Amino acid sequence: MKQEATLQSSCFKYFRYKYHSLQMLYFAVPNGGFRNKIEARNLKLQGVVSGVADTFLSVARGNFHGLYIEFKSGKNSLTTNQIQFQNTVTASGYRFEVVRSFDEFKQLIAEYLGY
Repeated sequence: MKQEATLQSSCFKYFRYKYHSLQMLYFAVPNGGFRNKIEARNLKLQGVVSGVADTFLSVARGNFHGLYIEFKSGKNSLTTNQIQFQNTVTASGYRFEVVRSFDEFKQLIAEYLGY
């Protein structure tokens, strides 16, 4: 499993334990990964969009309608499509954050939810 996938899995496990009542409102957007051409074509027809963040917390807080999180490891940076997505959703009233560690995730979620 890639380092980013491992981090994301750990964060989901923590979120489901710590914020059990909100677990259905935090979910992954399975846009990544390697697929054969037929599967990739079918997913695109079904609405998969390149650049969409890894996860979404569908909970409004403060001035935000929800929180998108993109997981990155090491020196990996956002792709052009991810930057375009970030700019679009932030202009529409959503928060977008890049998370690189488990501790960063815990701090972000606690701050965002106000716990």
